[in-house]
Amino acid sequence: MDRWLKSGSCSSRSGDADEGNQTGAKKKKTDIPKYRQYKEDYVLLGFTATNSDPPEALCFFCGERLANSSMKPAHLQRHLKTKHQCHVGKPVEFFKRKLSDFQCSQKVLQKATTTSGKALKASLAVSLLIAKAKKPFSIAEELILPAAGMMAEIMVDKKTADQLKAIPLSHQTVSRRVREMSADIQDQVVNKMKASQSFALQVDESTDISGQAHLVSFVKGLVARIKKENPDVEWTHCIIHRESLASKKMSPQLHGTLNDAIKVINFIKSRPLNSRLFHTLCESMGSEHTELLLHTEVRWLSRGRILTRLFELRDEVASFLSEHESPFATYFENTTWLAQLAYLADIFSKLNELNLSLQGKDTNILNLYDKVAGFQKKIELWKKTCSGGEFTCFPLSDAYFSINNYEKGTLKPVIVEHLTSLISAFKSYFPDIHERSVQLDWIRNPFLFSEHEKLPICFQETLIEVCADRGLKLLFESSNVTRFWSSVMKEHPDIGKMALEKLLPFGSTYLCEASFSALSIIKSKQRNKLNVNLEQSLITAVASVPPRMEKIISEHQPHISH
Repeated sequence: MDRWLKSGSCSSRSGDADEGNQTGAKKKKTDIPKYRQYKEDYVLLGFTATNSDPPEALCFFCGERLANSSMKPAHLQRHLKTKHQCHVGKPVEFFKRKLSDFQCSQKVLQKATTTSGKALKASLAVSLLIAKAKKPFSIAEELILPAAGMMAEIMVDKKTADQLKAIPLSHQTVSRRVREMSADIQDQVVNKMKASQSFALQVDESTDISGQAHLVSFVKGLVARIKKENPDVEWTHCIIHRESLASKKMSPQLHGTLNDAIKVINFIKSRPLNSRLFHTLCESMGSEHTELLLHTEVRWLSRGRILTRLFELRDEVASFLSEHESPFATYFENTTWLAQLAYLADIFSKLNELNLSLQGKDTNILNLYDKVAGFQKKIELWKKTCSGGEFTCFPLSDAYFSINNYEKGTLKPVIVEHLTSLISAFKSYFPDIHERSVQLDWIRNPFLFSEHEKLPICFQETLIEVCADRGLKLLFESSNVTRFWSSVMKEHPDIGKMALEKLLPFGSTYLCEASFSALSIIKSKQRNKLNVNLEQSLITAVASVPPRMEKIISEHQPHISH
């Protein structure tokens, strides 16, 4: 009896367990969601299906969507009878034709949306080109768009041309007053340095400021105001500006020749009639150039270019001045004056080459110091060779001396004196440049630097580790100095930071000058009354980082043409 009770109870428990397992299995099966599937017969009720998951019923008469749970014949038929009573009882061909028309309209809409997206991308690309060229945005509608349409009509077909004419161009800009007063600029810089914790030039750290003397004056300028906040601030006088100041030193005799040359150029260029007659004369004589260049004192390259052009056209200028009975014609009859003009054209051309080599975006103070130091050695070489009576280093002068059998000894003291004054001027504006350059040799090439004892002991040890790392040596050979020390700072932060602090200062104001030049082009006579945002145009014109077009396009909704 007990055995039977035990077995009964066990079977009962097993039965309960089986029943529980079956219930759990049913629950698992019911947990899986079930979606209604679209059937082809639903076309006769005026419905097709979407491509979504789960599919939804889509009426191809009115475009209304019904949930997946409503994808039942009764629900679909009720929608047809309620909202489209006139289509009830129509033949099968009628519903299939309506479905085909609905699908074609969807393809057209999708194509129009895609075309509008491409049009937006083209619009932004054209706007970028206009901003880079620093042209007014109105040129897009006045010139670029009609030209694109004309090319399409000629080279493609009328349909493509109509599509081009429908492309909207992004030309909306917002006006903003440009602050040009130096006091306002100084206020903004100082306040920014005080307020920003992540600003590159913080007042509470060792900071280097680059600029021209009249802006960063020690008395009232930016340097004086920042030094009140941090006396340890260092500043760098723009190397290009210093080179330009040093090149102005010359003897009264050469300075008089320069002024006479400017007077001759102004006599021809400042009078429209003289300018046109001179142009005609040069064409009739078969000259390579037909125009003289005006001198502009504020443009550093102006003197070298105008003197070279005047010397090249000396025969044409002499003929023109003689025909007009100008007193300036006597200059071109004086061989000494022409010899001095040839020398000035040569020396200022070389100074222009130095000036251009100091410009550019990818420069650092080491490169600029090296170029100036190299030019100083060239001046000493020129002085030495000219003292010996050899002028091959100045090609225009040497050619003139040879062709006209000019006595070189007459001009040699003038040239040697000018080169001596140039050497003195460069030493005055670049004192101890060689010593400064040598002090930074460990940054320029740490693997060739041998005077480690000039550095603190802690840096000597770290520099030895850097020099012994062959991986870093390979990196140094394949990258520039700035990237190399940025990589070193990850492993050796102390010496890496010290090297980057020496490389950080701007050696010149080239980037600022380039931005001002771009602004002067953008803020033209045609745009000075427009309510435009010059800041955005300026950033687009001078920035070296390309815009993220896909991100910009994703933030704008393309407009579909009607």
